Amino acid sequence: MTYSIDHWGDYRNDDDEMTEPGWLSRLGELRIFAELGTLVPALPALLAAPRGDGHAVLVLPGVLTGDESTFIIRRYLDELGYVTHPWKQGHNWGPSRELHERLRARLQELAARYERRISIVGWSLGGIFARELAREFPALVRQVVTLGSPFGSDYSIDGNRRPDAAARRRIPPPVPCTSIYSRSDGIVSWEACREMDAPETENIEVSATHIGMGFNPLVLWAIADRLAQPEGEWSPFDRTGFHSVFYG
Repeated sequence: MTYSIDHWGDYRNDDDEMTEPGWLSRLGELRIFAELGTLVPALPALLAAPRGDGHAVLVLPGVLTGDESTFIIRRYLDELGYVTHPWKQGHNWGPSRELHERLRARLQELAARYERRISIVGWSLGGIFARELAREFPALVRQVVTLGSPFGSDYSIDGNRRPDAAARRRIPPPVPCTSIYSRSDGIVSWEACREMDAPETENIEVSATHIGMGFNPLVLWAIADRLAQPEGEWSPFDRTGFHSVFYG
C-alpha cells in the first residue's frame, strides 16, 4: 500500500496562487551545466563557510534519485566537519508504508548512536519526507533544511488534488525549518516550496535550477550557514553584507 504525498507533505498559504512551471521554465533547467561549472571555482569560498559543532546530518534525495545525487552535499558538509549520512534506501520511488517505517528506523538509529538530535537535509520529495519525520519525532530532529521541496502543493504523487490533507500539512513541524527555493525552478512550483510564517521557519530564495540544487554554490553555502547554528539558538538567515547580493 502506498501513501500519497498528502501523508508526508506540507502546505501553502490559502492566498498563495500557485503556478506550475511552463515549458520555458523547464527548458531553463539546462542551466544545470552552468551551475556545475561554478562549483570548482567556488570551492575556496565554500570551504570558508561557518562551521558548526560537527553534529550528524541525514540527507534525503529527491524522487527517482538515490544517494548518488546527494554525494556533493554530503562530501561538502563532511569537509566542514559534520558527520553526514545517506538515506540508504535505494532510489526514491515515492512514499510507501515500508519506506516510512525504514526512515523512522533510520532516524531513530542515528539519534541513538550519537545521543543527540539529528539535522535533516531533504531535496525535493526528500524534503517532504524530512518535514514529516520531524513532525513525528521532534525530540530527535535538530532542524530541517529543504531544497526545492513542494510541500505546499495540493497535489499528491498520483497527480490528484487533496486540499483537505494539504490543510493539515500547512502546520510546520515543531523544529526550526528552512526552505531553500528558486523562482526559476523548472520542475516544481516555487510558491509551493515556501514555509508559512512561524517563529522558527524561514525561506531563502536562490538563483538555481531544481536539478542543480545539490551542487549549486549558493545552496551549499546556505545549508552550511544554517547547520552552523548552536543547538537551541536558532535565528533567521542574516541577509546583510554579501548575503544581500546573492539571496532573496
